[in-house]
Amino acid sequence: MNPKIKLLLICALLIIVLLVAELTGIRTGLSPQHVKDLFLQFQLWGILVFCLAFSLGNLLYIPGWIFLMGAVFALGKEWGGLTTYIAALSSSVFSFFIIDKIGGGILRNLNNKYADRILLKLDQYPTYSIALLRVLFQTMPALNYALALAKVRFSHYIIGTIIGLPLPIFIYCYFFEIIFKQVLQ
Repeated sequence: MNPKIKLLLICALLIIVLLVAELTGIRTGLSPQHVKDLFLQFQLWGILVFCLAFSLGNLLYIPGWIFLMGAVFALGKEWGGLTTYIAALSSSVFSFFIIDKIGGGILRNLNNKYADRILLKLDQYPTYSIALLRVLFQTMPALNYALALAKVRFSHYIIGTIIGLPLPIFIYCYFFEIIFKQVLQ
């Protein structure tokens, strides 16, 4: 199949998933309180359920900060941050494998000079590039999809993700804790 047509089909699939999530209210109906309730309802299995919810939420374009805020609200900044870090890693791996199976490497076959220039930089410094992208965009679904479609090696993907996610999660945890202290006083 022509790579451009395959890319268009993948984009159409992702738009359909986003529309379904939006129309069903899944995307807008989830709140930090819902995440906290998940932890309280499934105490023993809470982390596993949280990782699964985060992974599915990421595919449905539910912002990761909602999960992080819920985890910090339910578990405090240290445990909430650590739990979110584990969930963010699992979510990133989950979406990488899903998109890689659907159309991994499709961006390599486009023969577009701009895409080729970006991919060349990604190939020269893969782990560093992915870590920097994670600091800037965390678990943004579009980033996960683009890296899978660029057919980066999984070892570079996971190491860059492991390195890049802690800083933004740490900053958000302390930011949310400050907000919670101000609101709850």
